[in-house]
Amino acid sequence: MVRFLVIPQWQGSPAPRAMLLIDGASAIAGDLPRAATTMLEVPVEAGESLGTGVRRLSALLRTRELVHGHIHADTVVIGGDCSVTVAALDALPGGTDDIAVIWCDAHADMHTPETSPSGAFSGMALRALLGDGEEQLVLTPAIPPERVVTVGVRNLDDEEIPQLDALTNLSVADLDRPDALLEAVRATGAARVWVHIDVDVLDPPEFAGVSSAVPFGLSPAALATAIRALRAEIPLAGATIAGFAPRSPADAVDDLGALLRLVGAVA
Repeated sequence: MVRFLVIPQWQGSPAPRAMLLIDGASAIAGDLPRAATTMLEVPVEAGESLGTGVRRLSALLRTRELVHGHIHADTVVIGGDCSVTVAALDALPGGTDDIAVIWCDAHADMHTPETSPSGAFSGMALRALLGDGEEQLVLTPAIPPERVVTVGVRNLDDEEIPQLDALTNLSVADLDRPDALLEAVRATGAARVWVHIDVDVLDPPEFAGVSSAVPFGLSPAALATAIRALRAEIPLAGATIAGFAPRSPADAVDDLGALLRLVGAVA
């Protein structure tokens, strides 16, 4: 049975109105089956950097501790900011030796504390999965680059480009072929896959509730179709849907159709 874990963490976000991520997570939770959904009570306070280059590190570490024991086979994580995927994979039963990670995101998230212009952990999350960055947050053992597939990245900084080049990268146009994602994951040799979706990967005209919209993204239909084709052959270890930051309850309602389409694809 699919289980949903709602992690309304906002502290990894660089957005001025990052706490809207709490509202977004709660809005999605309201449409999930109550008996299969757990809402994690994460810290509300900002937290401290603890002498590192990661803002709000103490709150991020506390949330990571709380996630343990809540991740099971077929768990769908609802964020919060997109760095919740790092905590989820750290808590994944059986480890990550047999999984590939699909990273659907408009941004590369490949910074380290030394290169990040904001100090926000969400901009370092994928790099942390690869084992680079603040040692208290990186995934150990790391996911090797040959088992990471990015989808829809189209806004990245110069410092991120060399790292991204080591991965398999699918563009928005690549998903015009529904089997493109399946083929990329098949090539990794992984037995299972974790699908990470930051909703800013979607095209702004079709989805408005994000903190930092990037033009020319994916349609919810194209992404959902690609994920369903993938799941027909390769089992999901779990999934993340994160980054929903509606500015009002009315705005949340406008986007819930697209969100539920993605929930249906991963669940």
